[in-house]
Amino acid sequence: MNERTNTKDLMPSELASELRALVAEAEKILRDERSATSHNAVAALRDRFEAAQEQLGNLYTETRQKVTAGAKYADHTIREHPYQALAVAVGAGVLLGWVIGRRPNT
Repeated sequence: MNERTNTKDLMPSELASELRALVAEAEKILRDERSATSHNAVAALRDRFEAAQEQLGNLYTETRQKVTAGAKYADHTIREHPYQALAVAVGAGVLLGWVIGRRPNT
C-alpha cells in the first residue's frame, strides 16, 4: 500500500494520480473487508484522503486568485487602451471568421 501522505508538493496531475490510487486502494479494501489489517488500512486511506482534500482546496484557492488577478489585469488594460483592445478584438474576429470560412463543407 502506498503510504504517501505528503501531498503539499504535488502538481495537479500528480494529485489526480494520487486520488486515483486512493480510490483503487479503497475499492480493494472494501472487497477484502474481513482482513485484519482493514481497520489500519482504512485509517491510512482516511489520512491520505484528508491530505489530498486539503491540497485540492489550496489548489482551488490559488487558481481562483490567479484567474481573478488575470481578469482584473485584462479589465484594467482594456480600459486603459480601449481602441487598441477593439482593434485586437476585431482582428481576432476577422481571422477566426476567415479560418472558419475556409473549412471545407462536409
